[in-house]
Amino acid sequence: MTSRPLNLDIALLEPEIPPNTGNIMRLCANTGARLHLIEPLGFQLDAKALRRAGMDYLQQCSWQQHVSLDAMLQRIRPARTLAFSTRGTLSLWELAFAVGDCLLFGAESRGLPEVVMNQADLVVRLPMLPAARSMNLANCVAVASYEAWRQLSL
Repeated sequence: MTSRPLNLDIALLEPEIPPNTGNIMRLCANTGARLHLIEPLGFQLDAKALRRAGMDYLQQCSWQQHVSLDAMLQRIRPARTLAFSTRGTLSLWELAFAVGDCLLFGAESRGLPEVVMNQADLVVRLPMLPAARSMNLANCVAVASYEAWRQLSL
């Protein structure tokens, strides 16, 4: 069975850990999602760890670097901005994805700032046990992306 490319954008606001970004680049290369890296980045894009995690998929990933969140939003003009946070009130399982959505994720050590979440169309959380603090960024992006792909492919 052949899948259609995932027609949405994934944005990382100030990512800090090169292997996470490399893994997300690999994910985007395999799903067709477009990736946006929003400065400042916590690493150099030529970092060895980024290349190792992304392997040969980096050339297949559609990605852009942006100087700010506002610059990215002006450039891509998403249908909706979906901010992912442990502080979200809408569960991923309650969300109906739409073509043109932008899935926005924050830095590994601090997540998304309150001001960014206030500007988003929706603030979404991944279900976790009550005592859990957070999940790995690349895992969160993968779970959300594949749920979006599942919904949009039906």
